[in-house]
Amino acid sequence: MSEDEVHIRRALELAEEAAGAGDVPIGAVLVDGELRLEARNEKEAQPDATAHAEMLLLREAARRRGAWRLSSATIYVTKEPCVMCAGAMIAARLKRVVYAARDPKGGADGSVFDILRSGKTNHRVEVTAGVLEAEAAEQLQRFFKSRRAAPEEGMD
Repeated sequence: MSEDEVHIRRALELAEEAAGAGDVPIGAVLVDGELRLEARNEKEAQPDATAHAEMLLLREAARRRGAWRLSSATIYVTKEPCVMCAGAMIAARLKRVVYAARDPKGGADGSVFDILRSGKTNHRVEVTAGVLEAEAAEQLQRFFKSRRAAPEEGMD
C-alpha cells in the first residue's frame, strides 16, 4: 500500500466518525515532516460553516508551526476540496493535496471550479486525485442516501 493510500484510509476512518456525529463524512490528515494532524468535518458539531476538515487542519498546523506558510505540508482528504478549502490551501502555500472522490457539485479541482491548478493564482499546489476514489464515493453516497431516507426532524 502506498503512503497516499495509508493516509487516505485513515481519512476515511475519520470521515466515518464525522458521519456518526451527524456531519458530512469528510476526513483529512495533514503531514508536514514529523507533524501529523487529523481532522473531520465539524460544521454541525461546532456549529461553523468553515469547520471543514481541511480548514481545521490548516489552522492547527499553522498554530503548531507558529507560521501560516505550510510549504512542506501535504493534506490527504476524502473528497475534492471546495472553493473555500482550495483557496485556503493556496493561501497557506500548501505543497500538496491528495484526495479520493471528485465532487461534481462543488469541487475546486476541475469538477466545477479549477482553483487548485489555475495559472491565475500566486501559488500552485501539487494535486493527486482519485486515491481510493470508489471507497470514498461510496461512503458519501451511503451517507446522503441515509439522510434522504430518514424522516425530517419535527415532521410526523
